[in-house]
Amino acid sequence: MILKILIIAAFIAVTIYIGFHTRKSARDVDGFVLGGRKVGPWLSAFAYGTTYFSAVVFVGYAGQFGWKYGMAAVWIGLGNAFIGSLLVWYVLGARTRAMTHHLRSQTMPEFFGARFSSPGLRIAAAIIIFIFLIPYTASVYNGLSRLFDMAFGIPYEWCIIGMAVLTCVYVVMGGYMATALNDMVQGFIMLFGIVAVIVAVLMKYGGFTQAMLTLSQVPSDAPGMTEMQGAYVSIFGTDLFALAGVLVLTSLGPWGMPQMVQKFYAIKSVDAIKRGAIISTLFAVVIAGGCYFLGGFGRLAAGSIEYTAAGAPVYDSVVPTMIKDIPDVLMGLVVVLVLSASLSTLSALVLTSSSTMTLDFLKGKFIREMDIKGQVVSIRLLIVAFVLVSMVIALVQYNSPITFIAQLMAISWGALAGSFLGPFLYGLYWQRTTTASVWACFIFALALVCGNMALGYPMSPINAGALAMLAGLVIVPVVSWLTPRPDAEQTSALFRESYLNLHDTKIDAD
Repeated sequence: MILKILIIAAFIAVTIYIGFHTRKSARDVDGFVLGGRKVGPWLSAFAYGTTYFSAVVFVGYAGQFGWKYGMAAVWIGLGNAFIGSLLVWYVLGARTRAMTHHLRSQTMPEFFGARFSSPGLRIAAAIIIFIFLIPYTASVYNGLSRLFDMAFGIPYEWCIIGMAVLTCVYVVMGGYMATALNDMVQGFIMLFGIVAVIVAVLMKYGGFTQAMLTLSQVPSDAPGMTEMQGAYVSIFGTDLFALAGVLVLTSLGPWGMPQMVQKFYAIKSVDAIKRGAIISTLFAVVIAGGCYFLGGFGRLAAGSIEYTAAGAPVYDSVVPTMIKDIPDVLMGLVVVLVLSASLSTLSALVLTSSSTMTLDFLKGKFIREMDIKGQVVSIRLLIVAFVLVSMVIALVQYNSPITFIAQLMAISWGALAGSFLGPFLYGLYWQRTTTASVWACFIFALALVCGNMALGYPMSPINAGALAMLAGLVIVPVVSWLTPRPDAEQTSALFRESYLNLHDTKIDAD
């Protein structure tokens, strides 16, 4: 116990020191929110990767979908690496940096407002972000608190409060640079930690070969697949359609999540984006692939995990149970691993939400005169407010019907990425994209996700979220063709001036 406490104390000390050290870079809005747009490829790649993968993946998704699909869950991790990391960097990275720099937009709502000359879109996007980042934040709290409870016997409520305070301290002090530097430190901990944990768990179950052999003998309990032999070591698992839904949600989600896309605003050059893409992808292969690979062995812990009164497995208990008996040094490392993943994601969420509310909602709307100092103060105050609200939601959620981490994340990602993915992607590439198409995408995604909740989930939150994202890619071009095109001269000038330095990019007026 003393060793575990010392490891945690050292981690917290480093985290706070970095926040104190970077406070000078957070004196103006651009520095606080985007690090002055001078962030290099390594910091940007680790900031992207650690924001992407948190306790939600390690505890919630790896546990639930490793249990359901076995080794086939690794496809989700590979999709996250090559679609959610590599492809998104090459498709969105350079154009996002170029257009947001030209429009001087520091947030996603600010981009929508400037790109489509619509203050209404800017306000709507800001409200969507503030509301729907909260369930995602609650899911992060949930995942970390389960491990702290297991490792230290600390009640769930105190874990949430402690993590909220630590996040507030270093983000309020150092802003984006504090999160980016901490993300890099936390990223290396995650890389080393996930490899060590996988080795320890496999040794616990007799090594890789023996673990695979035992897993191959576990009978399937999936509907219609009960006669399948070796279901949990098969290449596509027990339900390919459901597996594809998870892959779509978690791999396409980053394309429209504001805290992810914002990393491209801050990177310093196009060359840095090319290098960052490779670093980010390798990070994702190890972390996401490793998490789902570990979760794939979840059935081996079937006799020890928690079950509901109805006899259903509590998925969020799968991974904590698997690692329960590993050596104390490794347990301390696991807690730091998940703490690293969670803090990096939380810091990105609170920074995105608070900057959005200040720059896109309060400034010029409710507070007419807000100077640079006032904006930074407002962002800092809203960071504290957002952390407090999400902390309360996490405490309430602990006793709510929405008990699984994966559900909370799916609601958040479905609403946010479903609303923003299509409009943002087409807005960067296609001049014909109209304001009406963006509104249509916002309305459809929110109606689908919220309607699904209101009706008691006739469709799983994961499939609803995936459908919202895919539908947005169709809704935007269809509505754009059916509505009057924007001013051709104005949009042509915007694209020409934004992409002046992208010599290999052809801009099609249509």
